[in-house]
Order: sequence, then structure tokens, then C-alpha cells
Amino acid sequence: MMRRMNSSPASFQELWAPTTRANPLPLYARMRQEAPVVRVVDPYFKLPVWVVSRYKDAVELLRDSRFTKDQSKLPEDSLPRQMRNDTMAALNRHMLMADPPDHTRLRTLVSKAFTPRRVEALRPRVTAITERLLDGVKKQGSVDLLSAFAFPLPVTVIAEMLGVPAEDQARFHEWTTLIVNPPLDGDLGPLRAAGMQFLLYFRDLMEKRRSDPRDDLLTALVSAEEQGDRLTTEELVGMLFLLLVAGHETTVNLIGNGVWALLRHPEQLERLRKNPALIESAVEEMLRYRGPVETTTQRWAPQDLEFHGQVIPQGETIIASLLAADHDPEQFPEPERFDITREPNRHIAFGFGIHFCLGAPLARLEASIAIPLLLERLPQLRLAVDEDALQWREGILVHGMKQLPVAF
Repeated sequence: MMRRMNSSPASFQELWAPTTRANPLPLYARMRQEAPVVRVVDPYFKLPVWVVSRYKDAVELLRDSRFTKDQSKLPEDSLPRQMRNDTMAALNRHMLMADPPDHTRLRTLVSKAFTPRRVEALRPRVTAITERLLDGVKKQGSVDLLSAFAFPLPVTVIAEMLGVPAEDQARFHEWTTLIVNPPLDGDLGPLRAAGMQFLLYFRDLMEKRRSDPRDDLLTALVSAEEQGDRLTTEELVGMLFLLLVAGHETTVNLIGNGVWALLRHPEQLERLRKNPALIESAVEEMLRYRGPVETTTQRWAPQDLEFHGQVIPQGETIIASLLAADHDPEQFPEPERFDITREPNRHIAFGFGIHFCLGAPLARLEASIAIPLLLERLPQLRLAVDEDALQWREGILVHGMKQLPVAF
């Protein structure tokens, strides 16, 4: 017989506090010890959410097919179903919010764009964009590294893949930032407005590609739909939303957090400068140490389910903290040590199982090109403010800074 356990101590609500956002690791260490599967309340949506913080438990959750990613499988009267609005529901018709067999069908279709060969073929273009951006950066004495470099690189790459005009690319940052980080004051109006703008923009662009096909991913997805792969317009828009959000948010914060980690550990920075061949293992450690995605997206309990002694009630949300799991001392010796040669390093920064991040090879490629070129071109790179002055983004889904002011 399943037994309902008590909710967490109120102190774990500090997960969303601005001071915690700068460094959530001490709180996650307490969670792993005191409440490894704990119920808190998301202050954005005022909904309960269960957080899993141990590595082995996180992997187990990501393999557990009892939980669903498909909100439509929840009872009509459940809170997540009641709070859903048409705009966000349309944007969420993608593979990250689907179970097999829909997930399998959607992932198979889009995975053609992210084969190792196609990603590797992007290397010259990623290098050229990186060098052009660094030419602009070098002319200044100091910049916000995120807005001047870490953001425009991946958004240009993914927008070029999709066939989005250059003049429209800045708008995506505004939309996706709002959607990924809703305001803490609970006013969801701006989020819904951004979602609607995104939806209308891509519906229009898809119509243009139907009448004027191009050699881009958007045309390929539209063509696949017409060839009978059963992709609806909503699924297409949801897929594009996922590709844009995941395609630039992940790399922006991988580069930003990675450079921040190097600047905090000058001995590791010097090690990488002297031996750029270490970049691949360095990127893996950056992903583990301060990965760009702090938690998984939601899974729901379609009925009361027991998970590690806790009953997850029907309709409630459960997530794994990838950042907490990647600092579990049971899996990583001295997890707080940043070591660019760490081996083995079986982190789960890109998730695990059937929902493992499809764009991981592209994010790794972009970071492995961008960071060595940055260090080579800016040998005097340093933080332009005290570390205490850095502001970290609200919310627990994306882990990254609002700005990263640097001088050189």
C-alpha cells in the first residue's frame, strides 16, 4: 500500500531565491541528504513540483515510463490541464512533451538534421561566425560576453539552419527569454504574448516555404509533413519552437558558464591555453560543473505513483535536477572541484534516455570552437566586475547569467 509522505521543509522553497540562483549547490547538497525526492511549490505557476536530486534517482526517473510527458493524458480537472492556455499548448506540441509512439515519430523526423555528419559539416560555418563576432568584440575594450558573443553565435547557426532571416533573429531572444523565464510576479501576460508572436511568425514563414521552398531545415520539415509523416501544423510550430529555444539557450549558457568557470579557476584556464587539445574534456567538465540546463522539463503522474518512498499524486509534476545530480559525490569524486581533465565524467547535463538532448552534438561543436578561439584572440580576458555583482537568471530550468561583463 502506498503511503503519502509529508511535504518538504519550507527552507527548500529557497530554490527560487535570488541568492540561491547564484549558487544552488549548497541547497542541492542538503536536498540530496535530507529530502532527495522533495515537494516544493513553483512560485511562477503556483503548482506543486517534486524535485529529484540524487544522480541514480535522476537516471531512474528519466528511464521511468510510468510518468508521462503528455499533458493531455492527465485528468481534465487536474491543475496542469486547467492552467494550460491554447498558445502555450500549441508551442508544446513537440517531442520533448510527447511519449512514444508520437515521440518516436517526431524525433525520427528531426534527427535527420542532427546526424553527426551534418553537424560536423557545420564546422567551417561555425568557425567563420565565431571569428567574425570576435573581430567585433576585439575592437572594444570590454563587452557583455553573452550579448556580444555567446548569444549571437548559436542563434545565428540555428536560424541559418532553419532559414530564418538575419533581421528577425534578435526577436527570438526576446520571445524565448520570456517563455523560458516567466516573471516571478505571476503576470503571465507577457509570456502568452511572446508565445502568440512566435506562433504567428512561424505559421507565416511555413506558408512562405510551401510556396517558395529553400535548402533549409524548415523546408525539409514542411516537405516531410506533405509527404505523409503526419506532422500537423501545431507539431511543426512546436518543433521549431523547441529547436530555437534548445538550439540557442543551451549553447549561450554553455559558453557563458564555461568561460565563467575558467575565469574562476585560472590554473585550469592556463592549462587549456597551453593545451587546446583538452577542449573536448574541458567542455564535458563545463557541462557537469555548471550545465546550461538546471532541471529537466516536467513529467507528470497520470495516477498516484510511488517513487523512492514518496507518493506522487495524480496530476502532479516531477522533475530531476541535472545540476544536483552532476554534483552527487556518490557519482563524482570531489564534485565541487572544476577539473578539465576529469575522467570518467558521465554527467547528465543533456538529460538521459529517450529524451536526451537531440542538439547535444551541435552545442558541443559550437562550444569546442568558440571557447579556444576566444582564449586565443583575447589573451588578457578577465571579469570586468566583482563576481558578487553578476546576476543569475530567475527560474530553475535554465542555469545562466543575465550578463557576463568581461575586459581584455
